[in-house]
Amino acid sequence: MIIKRILNHNAVIATNKKDVDILLFGKGIAFSKKVGDTVEVDAIEKSFLLKNRDNMTRFTELFINVPLELVYVCEKIINLGKIKLGNNFDEIIYINLTDHIQSSIERHKEGIVIANPLKWEIAKYYPEEYKVGKQALEIIKKEAKIELAEDEAAFIALHFVNANLENNFQESYKITEIIMNIEQIVKNFYVTEFDQESIEYYRFITHIKLFAHRLLAHEYYQEDDDDDLLALMRKKYPKEYDCGEEVARYIQKEYDYRLSSSELLYLTAHIRRLTKNLY
Repeated sequence: MIIKRILNHNAVIATNKKDVDILLFGKGIAFSKKVGDTVEVDAIEKSFLLKNRDNMTRFTELFINVPLELVYVCEKIINLGKIKLGNNFDEIIYINLTDHIQSSIERHKEGIVIANPLKWEIAKYYPEEYKVGKQALEIIKKEAKIELAEDEAAFIALHFVNANLENNFQESYKITEIIMNIEQIVKNFYVTEFDQESIEYYRFITHIKLFAHRLLAHEYYQEDDDDDLLALMRKKYPKEYDCGEEVARYIQKEYDYRLSSSELLYLTAHIRRLTKNLY
C-alpha cells in the first residue's frame, strides 16, 4: 500500500491496489516515511476502512491527536459491544465513542466529573448496553490506568444505543427521559412499583421506547380506525384507560402531539398487561 497522507508517526492514510483509502495504525509506521512510499505489511497493527467518505474524513481528523493506545482501547470496547449485544453498529460509533472517551479522560485529568442524571434510568431501560458500559470502564482502567466515574458507563451505553437506533446521542438521551416520565406517570397513578424482571414490564418499556423514537423522529402514527375497539377497552378497563389518558395529556402538553385512537388503544392494552396482577 502507498502512503497518501501522514497523520503522525503512528498513523497514515494509504491507498490499496483497488485505489481505496485505508487508515493504517502502527507504532512508528510513518517514521522516516514520506508521501508515495510503500507501507510494510509487518508495520501495520490496525487498519480501518469506513464506507462513508464523510465518516472516514472525520475519523481521520479525530485520530491525528488521539494516542494510538486509546485507539486500541476504543476498538476493544466496540468489539466487546458487538459480541455482547449481537449488533452490527453504525460505523459512526468509531468516531463518536472514541471522541467521547478521549474527552472524558481529559476531563478526568483536569478533575472535572460530569454527572449523568439519568444513569439509573439508562441502566434500567438499556441493561445490556449498560453492562457493556461498565465493562468498558474496566477496560479503560486496565489499559489506560484511569478510573472513570460510574456515570460514564451510562454515557458509553447510550453511544451503543445511538449506533443501533441510528439516532443522535441527544435523541437517545431524550428517549430515555420520555420513557422515565411515562413510567413515572403510570407508577404514580397506581401508587406502586413494577417487577422489572417480568415479561409484561419488558413489553411495556419496549412499546414506550419505540413510541418515543417515533415521536422524536416525527414519524407519527395517525390512523384513527380503532374508535370502536377503544370504546370497548374504555368500558372494560376504565382505570387502565384513564391512566393512558393521563400519559396522552403529558405527550400533548410536552410535545404538542395528540395520541391517535390506535396509539391510545395499544397503550391501554400494555398498561392492562402491566397492572393486571395488582388487583
